[in-house]
Amino acid sequence: MIFDLSKTSSIANVFISEIRDEHIQKDAMRFRTNMERLGEFFALEISKTLSYSPAETQTPLGVAKTLSLTEQPVLATITRAGIPMHSGMLRIFDRAECAFLAAYRKAHKSGSLEIALEYVSTPDLTDKIVIMADPMLATGMSMVLCCKELMGRYKIKALHIVSAIASTEGLRHVRANLPKAKLWLGAIDEEMTSKSYIVPGLGDAGDLAYGTKI
Repeated sequence: MIFDLSKTSSIANVFISEIRDEHIQKDAMRFRTNMERLGEFFALEISKTLSYSPAETQTPLGVAKTLSLTEQPVLATITRAGIPMHSGMLRIFDRAECAFLAAYRKAHKSGSLEIALEYVSTPDLTDKIVIMADPMLATGMSMVLCCKELMGRYKIKALHIVSAIASTEGLRHVRANLPKAKLWLGAIDEEMTSKSYIVPGLGDAGDLAYGTKI
């Protein structure tokens, strides 16, 4: 299943437009805020696919018939770029446990690219719904590596992948390697540079949110 925000009429498309805008990007706080808003939006959309049970809530004037979420998902993210989107999702799933992974690109002299995983911190994911957020799905290698690491450790019930912008190549790679994952995407771009940056994309999401790394 693929949810493509760009195919819908939603205010969230404005947030996508602003995180792409090279002038608005100069305001790091607004960039982070828009990523957080997208996290909230996707969390709400994913919440519509989850299971609920009838409940009763005592008000000052009586008892209201309500709904209760049957189980909390686990929110996972690839740091550092994924933190703002993760924060937005955590505002919606405010009782969720969280997992954090760190992956980085290793470029070789030949021009080939390798993704290395250097940190994993996670609760028990056995029989859990996992929502993995990373704002950019470029080659898809980081996403596949991190998800397979978690799936190798735990028997995950369901996997949701959230990205603000994906490349067609990255999308193909994820679908080929994680065929059961549900994908929630803000936009899908056709091209990538030789250094595997999405075009038109938005640049480096981590740098835009937190400053240029060295």
